[in-house]
Amino acid sequence: MKAKIKKAIEEYQCPGCVTGCDVSCFENYHSGVGCGKHHAAMILPGVGKIFLGIPKGFCRLGEYTKLKPHIYTVLDDHGKYDMWNIPTWKHKNEAGHTLVRGLMPRRNEPFLHIYLEDCLDKIDCLEISKEDIDGMD
Repeated sequence: MKAKIKKAIEEYQCPGCVTGCDVSCFENYHSGVGCGKHHAAMILPGVGKIFLGIPKGFCRLGEYTKLKPHIYTVLDDHGKYDMWNIPTWKHKNEAGHTLVRGLMPRRNEPFLHIYLEDCLDKIDCLEISKEDIDGMD
């Protein structure tokens, strides 16, 4: 596993995972790089399960509890967004990574994509600022 990907999994998926920060349990996820064994275990009263390593607005699983982050080195690894994969929010974090939250309407499922590059200008959806995230409840 590439060091960059391992670090991203440890940063975004391992915090709050039922197996903790041990990447030896790693299992490829069907789309994108990410840990298929990951299960969000942090529960907030009134909110439900969340991804502890991901900012507010992007961290909540909601009703679809099988949500797993998809981690891509670059945007081109994912392909494109279209009517089957609609991005809703995007945010560039302090590490310079782009987080995208969206919806797959035909499957009625949310998605969370993490790109280990700054690709905000290549994704057409609402950009969420650090101030917006800090203001979320």
